[in-house]
Amino acid sequence: MANPYLGEIRLLPYAWPPKGWMLCQGQTLAINSNQALFSLLGITYGGNGSTTFQLPDLRGRSIRHATPDEPPGTVGGQESVTLMSGQMPQHGHNLMASTGNGNSATFADAAVACAVAGGNPVNLYADAASPLQALAPDSVSAQGASQPHDNCQPSLVMNYCIAISGIFPSRN
Repeated sequence: MANPYLGEIRLLPYAWPPKGWMLCQGQTLAINSNQALFSLLGITYGGNGSTTFQLPDLRGRSIRHATPDEPPGTVGGQESVTLMSGQMPQHGHNLMASTGNGNSATFADAAVACAVAGGNPVNLYADAASPLQALAPDSVSAQGASQPHDNCQPSLVMNYCIAISGIFPSRN
């Protein structure tokens, strides 16, 4: 790794950081041992600012460009979310049924019947060609268990490393 800038972050395919680099895992470093790096990072990523500072923690995170509303060090997003009914698009679960009597116990080319012929509960289905009518909206119950679902985009895991030694970057 030829002459990196101090504090430069690179994405590497290794499971370990090369010499002069550290994994970006939010480690706490002593300011007195890393004064030049502290002068660049400050407490942007944590630390008390008098004796310690922290490296960025990029484990399980994607990187975004800084904006005035989201300066460096801002974290956001969630790995999993629980959708609430108010977050789902408006939609319906209509169940259509025949207005005729049931005349079959099998569902092949048939529709759910509104009534059962002869009181026999086995004959639940009627000819699908008969007029169909939507059941009352409360006849179809809500589903779901309000459990979180994975919110991560497809990814390939590598390690972000930060140069802890190198050329001090100039502003011009």
